[in-house]
Amino acid sequence: MPFPLRTARLGLLTAAIAFAGPVLAADGAWQSLFNGKDLAGWTTWVSMQPTSDNMKAPTSIRGANSDPKQVFSVVDGMLRVSGEEWGAVNTVADYQNFHLKFDFKWGTKKWFPRLDAPRDSGLLYFAVGPEGAQSGHWMRSHEFQLQEGDCADYHSLDGVTVDAHVGDANQGGWKFYRYEPSLPLRTGIAARILKKGNYEKPSGEWNTMEVIADGKTLVHIVNGHEVLRATNSLQKVDGRMVPLARGKFSIQSEGAEAFYRNIRVKQLDGPAATAKF
Repeated sequence: MPFPLRTARLGLLTAAIAFAGPVLAADGAWQSLFNGKDLAGWTTWVSMQPTSDNMKAPTSIRGANSDPKQVFSVVDGMLRVSGEEWGAVNTVADYQNFHLKFDFKWGTKKWFPRLDAPRDSGLLYFAVGPEGAQSGHWMRSHEFQLQEGDCADYHSLDGVTVDAHVGDANQGGWKFYRYEPSLPLRTGIAARILKKGNYEKPSGEWNTMEVIADGKTLVHIVNGHEVLRATNSLQKVDGRMVPLARGKFSIQSEGAEAFYRNIRVKQLDGPAATAKF
């Protein structure tokens, strides 16, 4: 969107400090990650259907590319995630310095333990290492949460950490953080961070979700609104915290039916903190 040069310079300066206005987008060409016909370019990992007795670390899993219940399938040009069994569908390729964009909506089916809970899924990025590293279900990664009312919250999977401007938040017995760009920076966060603002559309309607990330800066966007920004992506390797700035994209199955389309990515030409979207 056109705006005066002076305003543009001011916006870039603010972006470098905290919750900048819109993050900027790369000039590269968009690359489609999903052809709408099959799962070419993706692999599946299915663990199990949880019960009250086996919510974590299943002893028996289906594993890679074994999906007899078609948890992951293509329906009418959309990627359908049934949610019946937990697991993920992962890109074959790794990505770094990217702008990811995808359309997402909820289906109607729900499975234990989500029968009486909000629908849940998630988009994982910078996903590395073995499948099932987190609770026997998912890869080590950062999560762009997809849950009714909570889309674009941040989750740490398998101990990855970020720095962010946050305050304390609680839900029941769980301690979280809440993103607030005016608050001091906290470092080494390996927990859930609640996003700022709610821009989701009603269940069943399409939403456009975006992640802009270069390892130094991670940005979550819902329907054109930036709702969370973090920095300093790290993982533990051989007892040391090292940068995590490259990995796969992974879409979770976690007890609820969801649909995805227009999954696309482009390479960043510069830092995520100063890129336009």
